[in-house]
Amino acid sequence: MADTHLTDGEDVVLELRTHAKALFWPIVLLVVLVAAVAVTAALGAPAIAVGVVGVVAFLLACVVVLPRWVRWLTTRYVVTTKRVLVRSGVVTRIGRDIPLYRINDIASERGLLDRMFGCGTLVVSDASEKPGLVLHDVPDVEDVQVRLHELLFAHDDGSDDGEFPPGEPRRPRGR
Repeated sequence: MADTHLTDGEDVVLELRTHAKALFWPIVLLVVLVAAVAVTAALGAPAIAVGVVGVVAFLLACVVVLPRWVRWLTTRYVVTTKRVLVRSGVVTRIGRDIPLYRINDIASERGLLDRMFGCGTLVVSDASEKPGLVLHDVPDVEDVQVRLHELLFAHDDGSDDGEFPPGEPRRPRGR
């Protein structure tokens, strides 16, 4: 992420791409498509049959595999000292930011495949009416969750309400 997108005094803490696990099934499909063309050619099928299988395989790769690869390539999760950002897209860039002081819950989910690949889903909920920010296929999701908690606790004002809006004076501990 370019430093031009950061506010004064804001530093990047984590910059992540979605885990390569997101490409697992598209890669499996690509291997199957290549194998289908190779088997068709190896069985001595007429050139027209090999050509048709090749065109169908190419079209399926363009429709199914390529968009998922581009989505993986262009999706970024960034945690700064002030906010959590998600950026994705090529033609239409989509982004959402949640300031750290608005976060009131961080949850992680790890299915069997996620645990095998060392990733998971992180759900960051804030104090707005929008649904939580869902970050899919986050590498080392538990470490990212701990790092986010560290950032949040670093700005905890010690009050019971869990808030620390910008500009709010710190409250004395023990109240």
